[in-house]
Amino acid sequence: MKITDACVYPYPLGDSSVRRMALEARKLGFDGLVAAATASGEFAGIEVYSGILIERTATKDIINRVRREKNTKTVLSVQAGDNAFNRAMISLKGVHIIRGIQLADKTAFDHVAAKMAADNQVAIDIDLSPLISGRGISRQRAIHRYRDVLVLERRFEFPITISSHARSILEMRAVREIAGLCTLLDMEISDTEMALSGVDTITKLPVPAVMVV
Repeated sequence: MKITDACVYPYPLGDSSVRRMALEARKLGFDGLVAAATASGEFAGIEVYSGILIERTATKDIINRVRREKNTKTVLSVQAGDNAFNRAMISLKGVHIIRGIQLADKTAFDHVAAKMAADNQVAIDIDLSPLISGRGISRQRAIHRYRDVLVLERRFEFPITISSHARSILEMRAVREIAGLCTLLDMEISDTEMALSGVDTITKLPVPAVMVV
């Protein structure tokens, strides 16, 4: 089981190099990172997965992009949209993670989408940045949306990933701190451990989800 931060943004999207972020990740208790706009590799014993995040756009454009990345060992994510869009993305072979669910409408991920995610082994991402740096209504909204997702996860058992969305080593958090934050979502330690290994789970499937497109 590899403990992995499912999204960080090294330089040039952030202000820390991928090597520096890997060194920091090792100190914080991680085994891997999904890094945006970065080639896959290994630094200081930390496995770095190349990640691409596709912002919501025309479905045919997303399908073409997924086909191009099909055999590249890239972790491929799609930004969440409405319910119909999310169901379409979950059913699209080659998509590994749906991100930004906290920004979507409450009806954007329901029991049907949850069952599809379980069947297709598509992960829903828990982005911790609203909990780390968010305030007021935006933070509370994220907590409530994540709790809704986790209720469905306990019923349907689709994969969950956890990401810091750090753009600097200063924004990265230790595994112990992440476990503490996840208690706000009513997650037990075992739930958090499973979610932190979510990238390991989805990359063992056909093809291992962040470059902003």
